[in-house]
Amino acid sequence: MGDMSSFQLGVIGALFLSVASSVSIVICNKALMSNLGFPFATTLTSWHLMVTFCTLHAAQRFNLFESKPIDMKTVMLFGILNGVSIGLLNLSLGFNSIGFYQMTKLAIIPFTVLLETIFLKKQFSQKIKMSLLVLLVGVGIASITDLQLNSVGTILSLLAIVTTCVGQILTNTIQKRLNVSSTQLLYQSAPFQAASLFVSGPLVDQFLTKQNVFAFKYSSIVSAFIILSCIISVSVNFSTFLVIGKTSPVTYQVLGHLKTCLVLTFGYTLLHDPFTERNIIGILIAIFGMVLYSYFCTQENKKKQADPLVSQMKDKEGAPFLGLEKEGQEDKNADKDSHV
Repeated sequence: MGDMSSFQLGVIGALFLSVASSVSIVICNKALMSNLGFPFATTLTSWHLMVTFCTLHAAQRFNLFESKPIDMKTVMLFGILNGVSIGLLNLSLGFNSIGFYQMTKLAIIPFTVLLETIFLKKQFSQKIKMSLLVLLVGVGIASITDLQLNSVGTILSLLAIVTTCVGQILTNTIQKRLNVSSTQLLYQSAPFQAASLFVSGPLVDQFLTKQNVFAFKYSSIVSAFIILSCIISVSVNFSTFLVIGKTSPVTYQVLGHLKTCLVLTFGYTLLHDPFTERNIIGILIAIFGMVLYSYFCTQENKKKQADPLVSQMKDKEGAPFLGLEKEGQEDKNADKDSHV
């Protein structure tokens, strides 16, 4: 029971860290880009990843976690894939309306479920699928305002969906199969993610904004917000790998839509963004879907724990949103080094 309680607290802590850091960085970046006129999102992400790697390198030198070598080809392809997915999401936003971009993000959940069902043979019950549908409907009502289609934007969105889903599935799979912690995987892959975005970022940003990041006039307040954004990003990147490793890619996407609802709420409260009855109704429906998802996951995981034979025959469908699933002994050992 003690190990199970520790695991539950670890998952809840990871979820809280992911939500808090993600909402914080969205508010910080919104101020940086909307209010201070710094529009270079892809380049900024490359800086985030470089700072994350430097922070983890310093932590590793102080023996706060143990570096574990991973096959170089695996790490390189994984890092580049994640970097490409970020660039494609930014390009999708540039070529599509906000509404269609939100549809792209919503499509990640069902496509992840499809890929895991086909290639990883995971089974998702009808109750889980229903709760995810309720969640997606709620987020769609709250965030989608218009749907303008174009061929280039549609292709970019499809590529962004595929690369994002595959990258998140690999994040979970690599940690489990190679017995590495979230910190170890992030430490190994961050340089390749940063390098791919550092090369492509300025080009993508200039194409989208018609401005040169190197010619931008950096005032003291812009520099301060960039530094703050990079500091918060360490927590964002770390918590992303931690949540996916401890739960599942689907649960991480559910958490991501909770962040969307919180960002909309904080945007109205702190930044006085427009807020309508439709936003409120959508957020309430989405929260209801998240509660259903957590409840059904909890019930199904209890059944698996009560029947060890079933638990062995079926892969885990995904940890519940509130973290009530117990991992195997191997996974608990893998997570011992996952706290920086």
